[in-house]
Amino acid sequence: MKIVSVVRGTFLLLAAVMCLAFGGCGSGEGAAGSKSGAQTDAATDFVQRDWCVEHGVPESKCGRCNAKLAAEFQKKGDWCAEHNRPESQCFICSPDAEAKFAAVYEVKFGEMPPKSTE
Repeated sequence: MKIVSVVRGTFLLLAAVMCLAFGGCGSGEGAAGSKSGAQTDAATDFVQRDWCVEHGVPESKCGRCNAKLAAEFQKKGDWCAEHNRPESQCFICSPDAEAKFAAVYEVKFGEMPPKSTE
């Protein structure tokens, strides 16, 4: 009897995990504060693509979102003190940098990245 309970519990846990993984958690149109389904899916897709929509760089390299990365950029001397961001990601001082990040995104995903929101 104990084995049946363990199997049943494992099955229920697995079912719950699959519902969250495939059904999403609050990503549907009826979720509070969510936008239309297409916009929500697109935003989720960009996150899965390792892209910081707010700052226009890969999320895994965004020195403005990640304090640890910011410290690493500063340690390497790659920091724009005037605009408080990595110099290599300062689109104000180096407008060409934005185009370089966009080109990498385009090659990788076959389309232009979303325009940064900041």
